[in-house]
Amino acid sequence: MTDLSSQKLAVLIDADNAQPAIIEGLLVEIAQFGTAHVKRIYGDWTGTHLKGWKETLLTHSIQPIQQFGYTRGKNATDSAMLIDAMDLLYTERFDGFCIVSSDSDFTRLAARIREAGLTVYGFGEKKTPEPFVAACDRFIYTELLLEKPEDEMPRKRSSRAELKQDTRLVNLLRNAVEAHADDAGWAHLAPVGSNIAKQAPNFDPRNYGYRRLRDLVEATQLFEIDERGEGTQRMLYLRDKRSR
Repeated sequence: MTDLSSQKLAVLIDADNAQPAIIEGLLVEIAQFGTAHVKRIYGDWTGTHLKGWKETLLTHSIQPIQQFGYTRGKNATDSAMLIDAMDLLYTERFDGFCIVSSDSDFTRLAARIREAGLTVYGFGEKKTPEPFVAACDRFIYTELLLEKPEDEMPRKRSSRAELKQDTRLVNLLRNAVEAHADDAGWAHLAPVGSNIAKQAPNFDPRNYGYRRLRDLVEATQLFEIDERGEGTQRMLYLRDKRSR
């Protein structure tokens, strides 16, 4: 199994459906998953509507791919991205793809890449259609990439009562803990997080105002928490309070 931090990634950006302001946060996020060996952005660069992107491409070494809009009302950019993605897939040089768009047209592409055994990381706005989100292994909302560490995160944080009322969240957490619990009911946090991501590609503690899964779990007050080990070997275990 490929180590996530060493994954070779192809990053494909739909310039018509992404904002230039996300680029720094996007690349930082992608660096957590692996190394971007290909960084391409697609659009009609002869117009003025992509001017904001033009000013940041050189800084971040992103290759612009020109695609003329041959027919009014038709998105030629999507077709160019789809063709390039399949060409890159067939080279068998990559471990995963990062598709940056809020367009549902990439749903089948994401599914096809996963069928080939590669990982798909999707990035798009919260308006992104659910089928595209579900077709990815992980999906990160780009609104999160615009936030700075010192920004409004605490003010937007969901309260304990709000978290407990979120049935979907509570079920995700409890099911994941139960799936990895030992005979005493304790589950290591790392596999719990992986299980949640498999159940819900768009799950992210930051959507609730918490930077780490640990912080979110603690805020729900639904689980006992046990920290084991010392120093860099410290590991966090969870147990559903209902199991006591």
